[in-house]
Amino acid sequence: MGNQRLMYVRFFSCLLLFLSVLEGCFATTYVNLPHRNASLSGESDPFDVSDSGRDERLHIFTVDYEYVQIPYEVTLWILLASLAKIGFHLYHRLPHFMPESCLHIAMGVLVGAIIFGTDHKSPPVMTTSIYFLYLLPPIILEQGYFMPTRPFFENFGSILWWSAMGSLINAFGIGFSLYGICQITTFNLQDVNLLDSLLFGSMISAVDPTAVLAVFEEMSVNEPLYMMIFGESLLNDGITVVLYNILIDFTKMHKYEEIEPVDILAGFARFFVVSLGGLLFGMVFGLVAAFMTRFTQNFSAIEPLLVFMFSYLSYLAAETLYISGILA
Repeated sequence: MGNQRLMYVRFFSCLLLFLSVLEGCFATTYVNLPHRNASLSGESDPFDVSDSGRDERLHIFTVDYEYVQIPYEVTLWILLASLAKIGFHLYHRLPHFMPESCLHIAMGVLVGAIIFGTDHKSPPVMTTSIYFLYLLPPIILEQGYFMPTRPFFENFGSILWWSAMGSLINAFGIGFSLYGICQITTFNLQDVNLLDSLLFGSMISAVDPTAVLAVFEEMSVNEPLYMMIFGESLLNDGITVVLYNILIDFTKMHKYEEIEPVDILAGFARFFVVSLGGLLFGMVFGLVAAFMTRFTQNFSAIEPLLVFMFSYLSYLAAETLYISGILA
């Protein structure tokens, strides 16, 4: 039963990921698709054969690839990634050459090179709303749901200190260093101010060691080392997103020369409010989900759906109040 529930959670995560990609594709192409009922609304009918010069005869077999081009190709890309994953596990010698995550990166580079080389129409650009509202929640849920809780909480102090201080040191170290380099007249980048440099530092300060964790899992390293790196990668995302949002608000509010000490104090206060608020939202929705699953003994198949929905609702509720949905 436990394996069946885990399978359900992974299935719903993959399903949401697939639907979000298709939604982005359809949203991009909807404005370009002809409306078949345009003649009923008084608009010019794009299917009017008298204007387009199309053959009026009825054809037994027709091909309209442009109508399904983008969702069809996106489906083929997902199928290609799935086949690559299957081949990775069937061909046992391949893990000795590269990790699974590196294989996926190589497949993406190969597909991108083919698209670029054939001068093909580029796929729809991923927007931030699609990523943060559809793709990120199932990724974070998968990491948190299958995380071994005992070693995580045994090393929680070290993980929290490493993720928080490490992310802040990375962000401000990169930001101040970049600002100092931009002040050199040789590079002619004096128009880049300190706030822009810190904003860039906050974006790249979070390191996601997916390939490292995959190698550690293959090598069966000791559990505390694996959990330290895994927990740090799980928490530094929420910390850097909070820092990035604070710096974005600073850029909208003032120039960096005009930021007052009260603004800096408000930023620190908001940092703790956003972080602790995200943890509070996660605890509340987790308790509600645990309480509701007490009444599902006779229809346990719905339990994975409840876990998935309450986790997603906690993320959306936290984002509504500008609280860290990742930590929630």
